[in-house]
Amino acid sequence: MSSEIKQGWLPHFWPPFTQMKTAPPPLKVRRGSGVMLELEDGRQLIDAISSWWVTLHGHGQPEIAAAIARQAETLEQVICAGLTHEPAEELARRLTGLLPDGLTRVFYSDNGSTAVEVGLKMAFQYWKNKGVRGRTRFLSFEGAYHGDTLGAMSVGARSVFTGAFAELMFDVDFIPYPATFTGDPDVAEKETIALACLDRYLETEGSRYAALIIEPLIQGAGGMRMCRPDFLVAVRSRLSNLGVLMICDEVMTGFGRTGDYFASRKARISPDIICLSKGITGGFLPLGATACTDLVYEAFIGDDPLKTFYHGHSYTANPLGCAAGLASLDLLEADPVRFRRIAGWHEAQVGDLVAHPRLKRFRICGTICAMDMETGADTGYLSAVAPFLKRRFLEKGILLRPLGNVIYILPPFCITRTQLDAVYQCIREVVDEV
Repeated sequence: MSSEIKQGWLPHFWPPFTQMKTAPPPLKVRRGSGVMLELEDGRQLIDAISSWWVTLHGHGQPEIAAAIARQAETLEQVICAGLTHEPAEELARRLTGLLPDGLTRVFYSDNGSTAVEVGLKMAFQYWKNKGVRGRTRFLSFEGAYHGDTLGAMSVGARSVFTGAFAELMFDVDFIPYPATFTGDPDVAEKETIALACLDRYLETEGSRYAALIIEPLIQGAGGMRMCRPDFLVAVRSRLSNLGVLMICDEVMTGFGRTGDYFASRKARISPDIICLSKGITGGFLPLGATACTDLVYEAFIGDDPLKTFYHGHSYTANPLGCAAGLASLDLLEADPVRFRRIAGWHEAQVGDLVAHPRLKRFRICGTICAMDMETGADTGYLSAVAPFLKRRFLEKGILLRPLGNVIYILPPFCITRTQLDAVYQCIREVVDEV
């Protein structure tokens, strides 16, 4: 083993988003149940970030585990080109019943990045198949994060995630993002600036754009930055007037996270393409889905084989993943109160925290709450305060993973009010130590 690697790291394990020379060795998890994770040494952690936003209902949810087991005994995997199966067909039907109006066709993939990659390729080829020349550019927003494949990186903000690959990415036009928070006196001005920028792009080069992509209501990895629903309505209207497609990246915001089944539904907009993953299986198995309108889908239908959407994955529409997705939707629809009540719990706790001198810019959207810690000029993803916060939260029994100086809470829907109160108490104690 290289002397550059700390003692305690496994010799063959390379984790994501981790500098192995400086990061502490990972904690080994033995099991999960509900909102709790049990470490190998017996310590218990409250998973307050849903294990990177995927664990929807809770760890070890028995209904989903049982659905996967039943499916595994019947059909575990089959090629999805020329063959189909009931779980894939039923999940597509169920999804289109919950998505915003008009999204009728579901294309399966493996994860969030590939769901976005599919959406971008769909939008790009749509115009080619229609015989429209020149619609080859994309619009996105400053601070965006859409994944780690090359196309997804290209439409994301230039950051520590993308810097090493700048030469490989295609150019995108970025619009200011009107990030807001509770009591923000400048939100209207921010929205005016953002919409004026969008108008300039559309007026001068509107015929060059294939699509605009946005994380509706919340930019996740960019710092849990939130915008108002009315802003999305205004963006949708402008795109519709010029025929530019709208892609909503709901990889993080889907399946109840924002207080409605999907953020675009909450904002009262219907995109042309929507990208889904993370919570789609309740966090049990990898699965991605990209849904589009009939208008988009029909552009790929014809006698010319070059109109085919030549994209696929070995595990497309994996039966186990689809079975997990169906069981997760059953739970979601059976008790929507579980995810809708969490916003009120956040609001009660934030009401007690707003006077804290080190915390500011509180924002809440459904099950998600975020706040900025005052660190002077040391902000952003690489803020030096993040490793300290992360370590102290873990030592106090809470799994929180700050985005630089941004502390956020995004719990599984099974969390109790008492458990959520404990998360906030931990935040108070740790912030006071800094």
